[in-house]
Amino acid sequence: MVLGHGTTLNAESSAPVFQHAAELRCRGLFAEVREAFWKQPPQLDDVLAGVSSARVFVAPLFISEGFFSERVIPQALGLRGEGQDEPSRVQRRGAATLFYCKPVGTHESMTAVLLRRAREVVERFPFPRAPEPKDLTLFVAGHGTEQDENSRKAIERQVEILRAHKLYAGVHAVFLEEAPRIGACYELAESRGMVVVPFFISDGLHVREDIPVLLGEPKRVVEQRLAKGLPTWRNPTEARNHLVWYSPSVGTHPLMAETILERVREAAQWPAR
Repeated sequence: MVLGHGTTLNAESSAPVFQHAAELRCRGLFAEVREAFWKQPPQLDDVLAGVSSARVFVAPLFISEGFFSERVIPQALGLRGEGQDEPSRVQRRGAATLFYCKPVGTHESMTAVLLRRAREVVERFPFPRAPEPKDLTLFVAGHGTEQDENSRKAIERQVEILRAHKLYAGVHAVFLEEAPRIGACYELAESRGMVVVPFFISDGLHVREDIPVLLGEPKRVVEQRLAKGLPTWRNPTEARNHLVWYSPSVGTHPLMAETILERVREAAQWPAR
């Protein structure tokens, strides 16, 4: 079961869940692959009620080990009681066993997804030819929230790993709701060329509207492009003496299906209680 947050406000939010579930279904590895959401149909409880398999793996398509993935959903599943620091991730349910996998966004394979997103957007839109990574500063753009410190940990961890690779002129984390803010990327950049990769699951309004505006694109222009179904950022855009490439979110990359599988393989090794 591929589990997403979902929303009734934006259809793009649910697209990666259906995308990756369809890919996993095509591989024929499981008796069935189902989509489920917390905030929209088909909802988690309804999907679980219709599953008859002996082993059920719930794979949260979430970026971080945050409030929803580690508190709200485990409590709803009966995996986390009052005062319990960590959720139980394996639960017997009659003849079935439920495995609650860790979020995909904290898996080590996300580094490869980030690097692919950064490389592919530059190669797709060379100007006049694709710059080498050493001539670019890479920014990993996250949501961030002061309500949960874990929200930014997955992003900061990726930045540490990417810096150690020494592929780019610089690597930085920037956030929507915490410092350093996304607009600070121009001051942080260590090169004229910049590539910004949204560390989000979907290409929802944060990715398609909020971040382009924070990067300097006029709001009216972004809204006009949205209304016409056009990309809201033109690659590359020259802004504040920098040349900026902006990729789709990490969560929509085809490699994410393999990351989900890795989380399931990991959970399959946990002892049933």
